[in-house]
Amino acid sequence: MAGDPSKMTLWTGYFDSKLTRSSGRRVAKDASIPQPSLDALAWAAKKAGIRKMKKQPEASHPSRPHASEGRLVLDTNDAMEATASDSKEAVMRQIGLKMRSEMMESKQEGRKDASSGPAKGDRRKRAQRKSFKQKGGQRKRKFGRK
Repeated sequence: MAGDPSKMTLWTGYFDSKLTRSSGRRVAKDASIPQPSLDALAWAAKKAGIRKMKKQPEASHPSRPHASEGRLVLDTNDAMEATASDSKEAVMRQIGLKMRSEMMESKQEGRKDASSGPAKGDRRKRAQRKSFKQKGGQRKRKFGRK
């Protein structure tokens, strides 16, 4: 695989914003997300227009053998044509930007849902927000009284 120029290998660690450049991240911080999954990487590659890809979830990077992170094997010609780029770095940047934009959109949707609160008639969700109060109107007993 290492010597095959018709295949391009992308590891999930290349897009992990928690890693430093010296630890294995290969894209800029603005094109990376924390703890990317192999499915998210494949989804972003598909959104970028890449059709020919193969997921290998059990694979671990040679410099990180303890972490079974997985890799995505792309057809080099298909990836270059779909992203209109001339290098692997440019392909990775396009895929990383797609992943980052999707993560930001889902965060914004989550904030909208959380800020609106539960619906007026939804008793179960409204009950989750109540504080712990004494039930039944019983008075608090002081020490020594029964």
